[in-house]
Amino acid sequence: MLSYLRAELKGLLDLVLPPSCPLCGGVLKVGPATAFCPDCLDDFPFLKHSRCPRCALPYPLASGSDHLCEACLREKPPFERVECLGLYDGGLREAIRRFKFHGAVHLDRAFARLLATRLEYFRRSYRPEVLVAVPLHRQRLRSRTYNQSLLLARELGRFWRLPAPARLLRRIRPGLQQQGLTGEQRRRNLKGAFALHGKLDGERVLLVDDVLTTGATARECSSALLAGGASRVAVAVLARARLEKLQ
Repeated sequence: MLSYLRAELKGLLDLVLPPSCPLCGGVLKVGPATAFCPDCLDDFPFLKHSRCPRCALPYPLASGSDHLCEACLREKPPFERVECLGLYDGGLREAIRRFKFHGAVHLDRAFARLLATRLEYFRRSYRPEVLVAVPLHRQRLRSRTYNQSLLLARELGRFWRLPAPARLLRRIRPGLQQQGLTGEQRRRNLKGAFALHGKLDGERVLLVDDVLTTGATARECSSALLAGGASRVAVAVLARARLEKLQ
């Protein structure tokens, strides 16, 4: 009865004060909750191209088949697969940059809702038991004041009713900022940078981040989670960088 009354009250409020798009401020359609308005979603380059089935690297030809990329063939990643919304380009790139660098923390719920919808089939098959955000070192967190990946993981956990502990995985060594580094520099920069604070007991973990570029961060975090007792690790991100963006 209480849940029915809440639903009725929300429907009434949506009619009087229609929800607005968190990106452009436009009015969202009254009805089931929607993350972003159609105009903003049209600017999101959702990942439909052929890709690597393990790290989700998109290939230039949309008509090609899915196959493992060179990096995954040379060194099998510790994570099972990467799931993402789309390419790190266009409106999605700009929205992520607002979320990550410009204090638009209100985008966490909309991004999580969209990600939860897009990953519903994956969730049912993989059945994650705990969500873990890629952590920031305390120095970076102090200067940025928030970890966008943790905000995203917490909201995703609310939708799926899964725990998203904030301090299970820690970054214990600061290193250089990843942006602008080559793939090899990223791997060296992150070696031994992450450690578990506590233990896992065979849980299936979903590692959450905003963008996956070379995959170096996801590899190091996944290795630390598996070493700490996780049975399986998969990765969920908002966007995946194109091949040319990694060079």
